[in-house]
Amino acid sequence: MADTASSPGLRERKKQRTRDTLLRSALELFTERGYEETTVDDIAATADVSQRTFFRYFASKEEAAFFVSRLAEAHFVDAVRRRPPGEAPLDALRQALGESWGTIGETVERLVPLDLHMRFYRVIESTPALLAAHLRRATELEEEVARVVADREGLDVDTDPRPRVVVAVFGAVMRVTERIWSARDDAGLPALRDLTAVYLDQVEPALAGNWRPAGPPTAPGPGPTP
Repeated sequence: MADTASSPGLRERKKQRTRDTLLRSALELFTERGYEETTVDDIAATADVSQRTFFRYFASKEEAAFFVSRLAEAHFVDAVRRRPPGEAPLDALRQALGESWGTIGETVERLVPLDLHMRFYRVIESTPALLAAHLRRATELEEEVARVVADREGLDVDTDPRPRVVVAVFGAVMRVTERIWSARDDAGLPALRDLTAVYLDQVEPALAGNWRPAGPPTAPGPGPTP
């Protein structure tokens, strides 16, 4: 009886191990060989399974490529939902990001090494097909988060533009920092986190501040000659 009761759990763990092996094989091949140069057959062979087994877990190579990233995104959305209701929207997004970064490493490590996940971000930035898919998903994620923010504030996202605006600004900062970080030598999560913090600190001054250096006003030039 005990063996029968435990077998579903054993089967589930075996399935998870196969999925995780496929994920790790895919990301390793993508980072070492390139996304376009890697086939589903390559991934299956590296994981020592059949192509048919690959398609039991993933509908496509792209789905395998972004599986871990989607998990991280879902982690962030859940963190936004959990923020205290009195928090200002931009503060809630920033605090949720910090909270999710503080715990996502452990979640990712259950699937693939964290450094492999972070190195794959560089592949995304340098691969047009992956970058297009990443930007498409970023747009979908912004809409999802905007609706969460609107619900928190008791607003209708389709009549009040502010939730979409604040999320668009936040998302733009994330894209800028991802792009800059991916071109640097340090591909670690702490470097990305620090860079993002610096740029988020500039959101309010950049949007509302006077960018011109302080100093005496420039004297007007001569008027037009009659």
